Amino acid sequence: MMRFRRDENPGALHPPSFIIFITWEVFVAKESYRLGCDIGGTFTDFVLMNDKTGEFEVNKCLTTPSDPSDAVAQGIQELLKRRGSDFMPHLEEMIHGTTLVINAIIERKGASTGLITTKGFRDVLELGREIRYDAYDIFAEYPEPLAPRYLRKEVDERVASDGRVIRTLDPQEVEKVLAELSLMGVASLAVCLINSYENPEHELAIKKIHENSGSRIPYIAISCEVLPQIREYERTCTTVTNAYVKPITAAYLRKLTSRLESLGFRGKLFIMLSSGGITSVETAQEFPVRIIESGPTAAVIASQHYGRMFEIKEMFCFDMGGTTAKSCLIQKGEAGLVSTFEVGRVQRFKKGSGLPIQVPVVDLMEIGAGGGSMAKISKMRLLQVGPESAGADPGPVCYGRGGEAPTVTDADLTLGYLDPNYFLGGTMCLDREAADRAIAEKIAGPLGTSPVEAAFGIHDLINETMAAAAKTHIAEKGGNPNLITISAFGGAGPVHAYGLAKKIGAPRILVPPLAGVGSALGFFTAPVAFDLARSHRVSLEDADFASIETLFASLEQEGAAILQGSLNSHRPSRITNHESRLTPHASRLTNHESRLTNHASRITYERVLSMRFVGQGAETDLPIDGKPFHNWQKSEIRAIFDEAYKRLYGRTYPETSVEFVTFKVRAGLPTRPFRIPLLKNTHGDVKTCIKGERPAFSLIRKDFIPFTVYDRSRLFPEASLKGPAIIEERESTIVVGEDAEARVDDYGFVWIHL
Repeated sequence: MMRFRRDENPGALHPPSFIIFITWEVFVAKESYRLGCDIGGTFTDFVLMNDKTGEFEVNKCLTTPSDPSDAVAQGIQELLKRRGSDFMPHLEEMIHGTTLVINAIIERKGASTGLITTKGFRDVLELGREIRYDAYDIFAEYPEPLAPRYLRKEVDERVASDGRVIRTLDPQEVEKVLAELSLMGVASLAVCLINSYENPEHELAIKKIHENSGSRIPYIAISCEVLPQIREYERTCTTVTNAYVKPITAAYLRKLTSRLESLGFRGKLFIMLSSGGITSVETAQEFPVRIIESGPTAAVIASQHYGRMFEIKEMFCFDMGGTTAKSCLIQKGEAGLVSTFEVGRVQRFKKGSGLPIQVPVVDLMEIGAGGGSMAKISKMRLLQVGPESAGADPGPVCYGRGGEAPTVTDADLTLGYLDPNYFLGGTMCLDREAADRAIAEKIAGPLGTSPVEAAFGIHDLINETMAAAAKTHIAEKGGNPNLITISAFGGAGPVHAYGLAKKIGAPRILVPPLAGVGSALGFFTAPVAFDLARSHRVSLEDADFASIETLFASLEQEGAAILQGSLNSHRPSRITNHESRLTPHASRLTNHESRLTNHASRITYERVLSMRFVGQGAETDLPIDGKPFHNWQKSEIRAIFDEAYKRLYGRTYPETSVEFVTFKVRAGLPTRPFRIPLLKNTHGDVKTCIKGERPAFSLIRKDFIPFTVYDRSRLFPEASLKGPAIIEERESTIVVGEDAEARVDDYGFVWIHL
């Protein structure tokens, strides 16, 4: 167990950029706790924070893939036992990140989903964009639609691109279609009509008919609420995906909240969004497509927070867990957002071979490179590592849970980087002999090498895989790997950060406290926020800026309503199958407006314009000042567009007309105060922090050399040590090569200079 306390010295100096001073309505005068819980592919991580004392308490247990809530309940019960006191009555918030949604899509474990669409558009999901992801592969496969063709029905209606109703919807036809889909066993329904982003009248009518008809289809998702944006294929695919995972998300959240209540939890449960904010259970239940990248995002938000804390503009967040490695380039202190990404690719590294999801997502690069990534010999008799993972069940060979294929963790153990008797602080012993034997039999024997050479090959190949992906990601964003600081997270991240830095040429590594549970800790740095967007195509010359201001205002009202619901939501146990308190369309917000007075003054709004040259196929996002849009001049907007376009592509085209495509708003509440507490303000002899010495593999000498092993919990401010060294803590291990030097700051961050 690891605990930290804030420095009690009232005169202690803190960097002004580190603490966010916000006036909150809650005054912490009694015991008050927050809990971060991140479910990963291999481990489920917990960080419990005492708001009054600043104390952190950490736990980590194996994920239970068959029912993730089992691991959540187990981890909380272990925290209760360790503390010897009941913190549950004082637990105000639990912030949760999960891979449930993305796993359901990849493994095709969602609900039977039907689709109602406009006559003539039944096959949009197959037609896609009519672009081959591999022009020369005549056998190229594409992902099967989540709604099969026989469950897709048409209705004879039509709305024009400007919102005019050309053909009115027939309610009797809708009732007939609903009855047919119900008899076919559909459990969740998606509705996506042509041009409904301009006029949602018909989609809202179908939803009302569904609610009043007594349909046996319990769940429904309509595109004007899920994604009111252009691009028919992406909008349909996103809406169908939302409907596909809605039933299992609701079932999981009901079970989770019920188990939390049985443990004594009476606070608010928040869910991490893919865009970097947190939201209520009700919002996550209504829009589960928004939490696809729920867990991995938190480490990026934490890294962004640390970058602001130390005024580091260029940072590369590297989060390596048991199943995957995630990374993100943070530029000018901000992590980028993208509006579209792919899930469940048929060809893992080929863009266009997956299902496009058009929701705001932190710009992550994710590859199958984790501690559980399995090594094998390919058909070409070459070493291959990943993307398949041993996960939590059975896990790496050294876990002793039935795993047979050697993994990256097994190789790290063989190379001496991990202490078999101090994994998870000694609560889980690793079997080194089993790891050595598996590497010798499965890898070294077929390759004709020694077990140590095979283990190094596994370790080095996974580093090379991550380095190649990192270089591409950094180059695409216009970054320079020679100038960035790598922030290492995850159980395996600090083990491999040194090797990664050597390969990409990064000069510095930052390992924050509690790096092994970085995502769970990162939840505390995320704001309650929600991103909204609505498409409305109009050229700059013809645009009515007063109307655009009305559109922005409606989006801000929607965001305010959702945030209000997040703060005033009922206890989680009251969630029902059909609960839907959200009204994402502006025309339906009148009932909520009177309830927003308490929090409206604290909500901030960020506006973004998506613009392009007329006839262009892609847009450029332009953040703008939040002043009323009718106060902007058209020449100012054009100048902002030309400047951004020239920065991205090297030139612009002043003679070509531009147009607005989509208008975006992020509504957010201030982040609750959070800071890493200071270490005890004393100095000492670094020799007293030494646990011992053990041989480990040198990436430079390609042989075993003595590494000095340090206990991170004993390190003090300004402690300095030279490699070769290994710094151990309960949740992760830091490797410092012989050509590197490490330093500890006042907060316990380890800075490694290469």
